[in-house]
Amino acid sequence: MGIKIGTTVTDFVAQSNKGPISLNSYAGKYLVIYFYPKDNTPGCTIEAKDFRDLYAQFQQKNCEIIGVSRDSLASHTKFECKYELPFPLIADTDSKVCDLFEVINNKSIFGKTALGLVRSTFLLDPTGKLIAESRNVKVAEHAQEVVDFLR
Repeated sequence: MGIKIGTTVTDFVAQSNKGPISLNSYAGKYLVIYFYPKDNTPGCTIEAKDFRDLYAQFQQKNCEIIGVSRDSLASHTKFECKYELPFPLIADTDSKVCDLFEVINNKSIFGKTALGLVRSTFLLDPTGKLIAESRNVKVAEHAQEVVDFLR
C-alpha cells in the first residue's frame, strides 16, 4: 500500500503553472516533491519561500523541486509570481498525485477532524527511487533539513 522507501515512483503527468510535468522528465536528477495545503496561507508561504531561498543549493546538488497542492493553475500562477518561485507548482485538482503519495488524510482543523492534504515531502534519487519522506512536516527549518539530507 503506497510508495515505500526504496521503491521506484510510478511516472505520472500533471499540469503545473509552468506546463505539463512528467516525473520521467526529471530522470538523472534528485527530485523534491513537497505537498502543501493551500497557496497564500502563512505556513505554505513560508515553506515555498524557504525552498525558493535555498533553490541554488538544491541545484548544486543536482536536485529539482516541485510543489503540489490542490489549488488551481490560476492560484498557482499568482502564488509563483507574488513570491518569485523558481520551481513548478502542480495543480492537483483531481488529487491523483496526492493519492499516489497518500497525503490526503484525516487532520484536525480548528478542533474538527476532516480529510485534508497533510504537509509532506518526498525525495527521489536520480533513478526515480524514493529515498526519504517526511510526513506531518513542521515548516520551520524544513527546507534546510532537506538540502542538508542531500549533503
